[in-house]
Amino acid sequence: MKIILTLISCFLWVSITQSQGKYLTKNGAITFFSKAPMEDITADNNQVLSIIDTDHSKMAISILMKSFLFKKALMQEHFNENYVESDKYPKATFKGEILDFNSVNNVLSTKQVKGVLTIHGVSKEINIDANFIKQNNTILVSGDFMINLEDFKIKIPAIVAKNIAKKIKVTFKFNHKPY
Repeated sequence: MKIILTLISCFLWVSITQSQGKYLTKNGAITFFSKAPMEDITADNNQVLSIIDTDHSKMAISILMKSFLFKKALMQEHFNENYVESDKYPKATFKGEILDFNSVNNVLSTKQVKGVLTIHGVSKEINIDANFIKQNNTILVSGDFMINLEDFKIKIPAIVAKNIAKKIKVTFKFNHKPY
């Protein structure tokens, strides 16, 4: 009986210590914005999964492409069917390292996040400046960056090329809580 209790205690201890240092959000927010002469295009996604591993200064993000919401249903349909091909490439992901993460504290600071962004089946190394702050047992992360559609082989038909910018501004905000 003592052996069984010892084994159970060991398993509990291992699972508790393994989950320390991990922060998660399942409802992170990402917005993209396309400035164009005919019409600005904005889409919001509030179902973004993001995890930070503080022990290893790592960050991973998973975005379900069909969760982007547009003001016009037709824009959403074109986005999913013609541009990002959501049925073929359902997710966008980011995996990277937060440089100098150990200095993140309760004062807002900008850190560089370096990693690989995958959209439309194409992976590209990127560096992003992100704002970090630890408050009340949470890690808040926010920022923005530009992506070039050509880098991810997202083709825009010539007929609507003037309506969609070649570079898209991506804004993000995550409120990570202990996992």
